[in-house]
Amino acid sequence: MSDVIWEPTEEYIRNSNVQRLMDRHEIKSYQDLIDRSTADIEWFWPAMMEDCGVEWYQPWEKLLDRGDSKSFEWTQWFLGGKINIAHNCLDRHAANAETKDKSAFIWEGEGGEVEEWSYGRLQSEANRFANFLRSVGMKRGDVVGFYMPMIPELMAAFWGCLKAGCPFVPVFSGFGPEALAVRMEDAEAKLLLTADGSFRRGKRFPIQPTCVEVADRVDSIEHVLVVERLGDQEITQKPGRDLWWHQAVTEQSDLFETEQLDAEDVAMILYSSGTTGKPKGTIHTHGGSTAQIVKELTYAFDVKPDSRFFWVTDIGWMMGPWQFIGVQHHGATHVLFEGAPNYPEPDRVWEMVARHRLTHLGISPTLIRLLMRSGTECVEKHDLSSLRFMGSTGETWDPDSYQWLFENVGQSRCPIINISGGTEMVGCLLSPLPITALKPCTLRGPGLGMDIDVFDDDGKPVRGQVGHLVCKKPCPSFTRGFLKDSERYLDTYFSRWPEVWYHGDFARIDEDGFWFLHGRSDDTIKIAGKRTGPAEIESALIEHPAVSEAATIGVPHEIKGETPVCFVILSPGHEASEDLRKELMDQVVKFHGKTLRPQELKFVTAFPKTRSAKIVRKIIRKKYLGDEDLGDISSIENPEAIDEIGRAL
Repeated sequence: MSDVIWEPTEEYIRNSNVQRLMDRHEIKSYQDLIDRSTADIEWFWPAMMEDCGVEWYQPWEKLLDRGDSKSFEWTQWFLGGKINIAHNCLDRHAANAETKDKSAFIWEGEGGEVEEWSYGRLQSEANRFANFLRSVGMKRGDVVGFYMPMIPELMAAFWGCLKAGCPFVPVFSGFGPEALAVRMEDAEAKLLLTADGSFRRGKRFPIQPTCVEVADRVDSIEHVLVVERLGDQEITQKPGRDLWWHQAVTEQSDLFETEQLDAEDVAMILYSSGTTGKPKGTIHTHGGSTAQIVKELTYAFDVKPDSRFFWVTDIGWMMGPWQFIGVQHHGATHVLFEGAPNYPEPDRVWEMVARHRLTHLGISPTLIRLLMRSGTECVEKHDLSSLRFMGSTGETWDPDSYQWLFENVGQSRCPIINISGGTEMVGCLLSPLPITALKPCTLRGPGLGMDIDVFDDDGKPVRGQVGHLVCKKPCPSFTRGFLKDSERYLDTYFSRWPEVWYHGDFARIDEDGFWFLHGRSDDTIKIAGKRTGPAEIESALIEHPAVSEAATIGVPHEIKGETPVCFVILSPGHEASEDLRKELMDQVVKFHGKTLRPQELKFVTAFPKTRSAKIVRKIIRKKYLGDEDLGDISSIENPEAIDEIGRAL
């Protein structure tokens, strides 16, 4: 095979968790494993659960049920089974004399503060939070919103919610009030957890005021719980609603009996933005999340009890819950980091790897493109010999950045486990395994138990050319629809081909059977690895009285991967000006935070639209990027608007 840059050593193969699974079931090769796990999912998922040591309060009676329609879309899993993520990932380790005092996580603040919590301490603090939930009337099924920096109390709340059977909704704490309010209202959150503020690049940022504004708007919110992070921040408090953590939680008992939940009970609601409409609330269960996440951390990342794992993430991205659950299932240690990964010096991440002797580092292509600017000297001065695996997800790699990470950080000896899936499945469609060779940028093949294919436009499998990434069978962690929007769920994933999950990515399988991604086939924008939809940015612009219509596209950015560019049609009586342009860009920041600030904003008089009045953003994007081949524009009702876009440039 040509272009292979990494081959697993005998040590990697012999000592890997996935080899243990193969030996147990007399499977001889990687391809045989992929074939069997994807062809016979009713064998694989029980076999995986047994091999990974997942504990059930009560065994399931039926593995999966497609419902009355016998369709893929509404499959339920592990029916009759009783389980709780917190039991598997926290309680059993805290109850074990050998692991009770072991570090569950290491917290590092931006200023260099370090704090370690053992499994025993984490259980006690999680129990206090669970008891607090009960003390304010939160029952099983009641929803908690997280608008938190990455601080230790977040971990207590995370596990406390799971223990109490209260689904949580994590939201990136850099989002503006509009983005937070939409999610809290949709999820009908009763409690909103926040902090008085956070630190970022040496500056102090208040957070709680955003939550006050949201709580005043969202009727379902009964309490706002505030962690004292800054210490001297004056906050607005509404008597009876707004509570301090150090007063309301620390006084609670550290004993709590973890709820025994149905496998289909909801563990978390994770929001993923689409190309149209409001954000999508994806619904994830205790049984399904356990199966998918534990599988991936066990077999793809080879996590063991002595692993020390750090994915550069925040709680608002699925990789946060994914890391917490997957690492702690094994009784291993993970890192919780509050701050910027290149502050105060550009070598911050590499310094952390060396100081904490990390075995696993997960990092996005966007961050690597940023850190590459500081040169290899920042990497070379640190001892990274503890690293065994590097991970990546969030967007498509470019070969130069991939090779820089592989050669300079991994020293050409550590595999890059480049995974891709989505919030919709809190896991992966594609993933390498530590027993497989790697080519630059490859994802190697389907995740275990995931019946993945690449289709042409007619729905037929293709090899050697770019096609559509699809999944042909259900898996335990697929979202149980979209919260309060079943039709949108079906339209998003199942309207193109019956009984086939259409993911919206372009993919290719080369002549050696290695899989590669080639970007999104829809309008979704990925900014620094975080996915957002044009509609969210457009909604912020339309709130301004000067704006009649708005359209947003994502364009390539050297560091972020993509960045938004906005086009607006002004309302009558308003004139285009530089002052208005700045005001509108600031409007986006006000609603959604600095992360989504447009790179440019253009004034136009019309958008290209279909006869059903849909804005054709792909045409706008091609015109903006100077692509002379606009493709088929026969569906455009007003082709003269394409020239209008060109004029604005």
